[in-house]
Amino acid sequence: MDFKPDKPIYQQIADFCLNNILSGKWQPGEKIPSVRELSAQLAVNTHTVLKALEYLQQAAIIAPKRGMGFYLADDAREMVNRHRRQQFFDETLPTLVSEMKILGITPDELLSHLKQAML
Repeated sequence: MDFKPDKPIYQQIADFCLNNILSGKWQPGEKIPSVRELSAQLAVNTHTVLKALEYLQQAAIIAPKRGMGFYLADDAREMVNRHRRQQFFDETLPTLVSEMKILGITPDELLSHLKQAML
C-alpha cells in the first residue's frame, strides 16, 4: 500500500478497511484479518494497525470477540456508507466548492460535467 504523507497512516489503514467493507470483500458479521495479518499485508507496525482498528471499534463498525479477533458489525456496510457520506459533505465538498469559486466554475457547469462523467 502506498501511503500518502498528508494523512496519518492509521487513518489510511482505516480507509483501506472501510473500502474492503464497501466493496464487499469483507462481509457483515465475518471475521476480519488479524492485526498481524494486516500488518504484514500492509508492511506497517502492528501498533499502527491496532490504532486503526481501535478507531473502527469506536465507530462500532467492528467489535472484538475475546480470543477470536475482530468481527464486522451486522450493519457495517450501512454504517460505513453513512460515515463516508458525512465525510464527503464535511471534508470533500467544502474543498470542491472553494476550488470552484477560485476557478469560476458555476454549479450548472459542474452538474453538466458530472452528468457526462457518470455515463
